[in-house]
Amino acid sequence: MTTTNAITWFEIGTDRPDEAERFYGELFGWEFAEQGAPGRSYRVTGGGAGGEGIGGAIRASDGSTPNYAIFYAQVADVADAVRRAETAGGRVLVPTFTAPSGLTFAHLLDPSGNHFGVFTPPPGR
Repeated sequence: MTTTNAITWFEIGTDRPDEAERFYGELFGWEFAEQGAPGRSYRVTGGGAGGEGIGGAIRASDGSTPNYAIFYAQVADVADAVRRAETAGGRVLVPTFTAPSGLTFAHLLDPSGNHFGVFTPPPGR
């Protein structure tokens, strides 16, 4: 897979995932499929009919963190992107993390305080 630093994923974190799924489904016609582990809802959508949109998901939260909507840029090296973001004046919100699936990601804040993410897909994807 060629990485181009493109925006290829979005995530909506909410303590009301059923309401968010209903809202975005009614507004945009998005359909969602549950892919989370038990007790950790992660509802994935293609983000648009005909493959025209980027994919994304609704992540259920327990209400202990603020609700959010962020985009993710796919990068070749998450740790390097984090270093470059800090050099450019950004801050790390969620440090580099690698999930058991091999997906590596981090959450950052730009100098204005906007929340966004960077990720590298699991090997072979």
